[in-house]
Amino acid sequence: MARKENADTAANPGRLKQIALTYKMTRRADSKVGLVVAGVGIVTFGVFLAVGFLINHPIYLGILGFILAFLAMAIVFGRRAERAAFGQMEGQPGAAAAVLENVGRGWTTTPAVAMNRNQDVVHRAVGKAGIVLVGEGNPNRVKGLLAAEKKRMARIVVDVPVHDIIVGDGEGQVPLKKVRTTMLKLPRVLAGPQVTAANDRLRAMGDLMSNMPLPKGPMPKGMRMPRGGGKPR
Repeated sequence: MARKENADTAANPGRLKQIALTYKMTRRADSKVGLVVAGVGIVTFGVFLAVGFLINHPIYLGILGFILAFLAMAIVFGRRAERAAFGQMEGQPGAAAAVLENVGRGWTTTPAVAMNRNQDVVHRAVGKAGIVLVGEGNPNRVKGLLAAEKKRMARIVVDVPVHDIIVGDGEGQVPLKKVRTTMLKLPRVLAGPQVTAANDRLRAMGDLMSNMPLPKGPMPKGMRMPRGGGKPR
């Protein structure tokens, strides 16, 4: 019991520090986040407390209002923090890979399966919806990368749906903040064993990451691919 209490005590400062760090990062992009979150909490608590006085149960409704106010504040803060994070990542090479890593359970992500010298890149995610190729960079060049990657996979993976997404704000493109939602809306057509089999075949095929050491997440500015593009050796 003592060890468990000590572990919980040590974990709490870590969580509080993480929340404080997230708030500071969010406030850089959203200066009104503190006022908005506090306002949501005060209004929620005030409404429940007022209703409590009206029905002669101020203590009961006050406690309920406090709990719901805290929950509402957490939800609003989470959404604004997520929006701020997307705003900071948008436009950076490799940003889509960071989004794919947090799509959710059931998805296996492989960043940078294809890339060219201009840092246009294609990432791959495999789940029950099939294979999703996510390209970021110049739309015209990305289309060529996507087509080449589809052709390469067609020799290995058969009868598996392949979807492609180009990250951007133009026509036919998907904004970075909507990539996760778009993927989760895809129909689930594969069973668990089929997903595993597809992953195994794609791993056997190899990819750029297994042949060239690249950092995870956004790539350093100024990084250039060697001549020959993103073809695995």
